[in-house]
Amino acid sequence: MNKNESLLEFFSAQSAEIHYGLFLLNFLLAALLAHLLSRVYSRFGHALSNRDLFGRNFVVLSMTTMLIITIVKSSLALSLGLVGALSIIRFRAAIKEPEELGYLFICIAIGLGLGANQTVITLIAFTILAAILAIGHFVRGREPGPNLYVTLSSPRSGSVGLTELVAGLRKHASSVKLRRFDESDDQLEASFQVSFDDVARVESCLQYFRSTHAQTRVRLLDDRGIGN
Repeated sequence: MNKNESLLEFFSAQSAEIHYGLFLLNFLLAALLAHLLSRVYSRFGHALSNRDLFGRNFVVLSMTTMLIITIVKSSLALSLGLVGALSIIRFRAAIKEPEELGYLFICIAIGLGLGANQTVITLIAFTILAAILAIGHFVRGREPGPNLYVTLSSPRSGSVGLTELVAGLRKHASSVKLRRFDESDDQLEASFQVSFDDVARVESCLQYFRSTHAQTRVRLLDDRGIGN
């Protein structure tokens, strides 16, 4: 028997039988946990992006991860093939908030745990993580903070810079916090958390940017409501 035949027999011996009933149960459980995680993210998350829209990816990500782990764990040859396949694939996603990356890792962990048939420990870990996220939200929620997200975009060709944008917001808002600042060759974009005492202050702020910085684009995203 030559070395090639011995290697082939070794790979063949590594294959394991997949229990289809257990796989289906864990597959559906992965979908359920990922859906619950999306609800947790939508309710307790603090990212500037559309949390409902971003959370829709959780179910697919968790189920796909579980499917991959279930398949490759049954064969050493498939595991080695997966390493080679992933080495030529690059995933590029616009993750602008560290919080988004954390939730994606939780989705992957759900798929890994259920794909490895570690159902009990996955359920325990998910319950603890969800409880920590909820408690952290309520603890932070006790402190007064900004109630509106404002994104200002301005072309680089104009004379408006970050200093002018912040100064314009401070004239009308009671609190201004810079959350993100992006600058390219043709445009700068800044995202702020701000507090307005009432809707009239919001309107005066918009009117200010229309009259003073006409080329600046203003986008508003409500966090928890503005007092009347």
